[in-house]
Amino acid sequence: MPPKKRTRSSAKSNKHTDADAQHGEGSDDVAQLKTGKRTRSAGVKSDVEKNQNDDTCKTSYSLWLMKSEPESRIENGVDVKFGIEDLKALPNQTGCWDGVRNYQARNFMRDMKVGQQAFFYHSNCKEPGIAGFMKIVKEAYVDHTQFDKKDAHYDASSKADNPKWSMVDVQFERMTKRFIPLTELKKYHLQHKAKGGPLKDMALFTRARLSVQPLTAEEFDFVLSLENEDPI
Repeated sequence: MPPKKRTRSSAKSNKHTDADAQHGEGSDDVAQLKTGKRTRSAGVKSDVEKNQNDDTCKTSYSLWLMKSEPESRIENGVDVKFGIEDLKALPNQTGCWDGVRNYQARNFMRDMKVGQQAFFYHSNCKEPGIAGFMKIVKEAYVDHTQFDKKDAHYDASSKADNPKWSMVDVQFERMTKRFIPLTELKKYHLQHKAKGGPLKDMALFTRARLSVQPLTAEEFDFVLSLENEDPI
């Protein structure tokens, strides 16, 4: 979810002591656009192996939520921070969403099409939540960071003639009219789960550990409507 500054958040570490974890929303591979580089988070390796043959992307999606870390965190000597302001600061306000090392998240990116929209979600920070909008401007292609031994997301098992990992390019669209925090989204999720509503099955809570998540049109529209509502 941008260049070295190619960095984005893909949270490769095994630490889930941040705000997301405290809210039960730690991600397996939070992204970090460095040029977009990203950081992936905790326990990724075991989940990566488990998800290697995951084929859950057969449903067609066109709207997304993508997580990236807006606060500094050093990974292998590199600051993997990449918030929405970092994306805005890039040339053309565009960067690559690299560093994803979870098969299901990768498969979702491989399904993305140019022009589709995504929420930019701040993860692994004091107040996680949705900060703005971006759009897909380049469809999935080989993630170069998997071959870079100096990169936090280097994968020695990935081969040039059969690369495992992909990335997309994203472009900043706008900030949300107000920051929409995870705590508020969780309240709606619980309400909708109990009484029915668009967020009852939202992947942010049912597949919380994924850094790249699909959204239904109903979920996207409901979250979008919260911009104009007072926080609950």
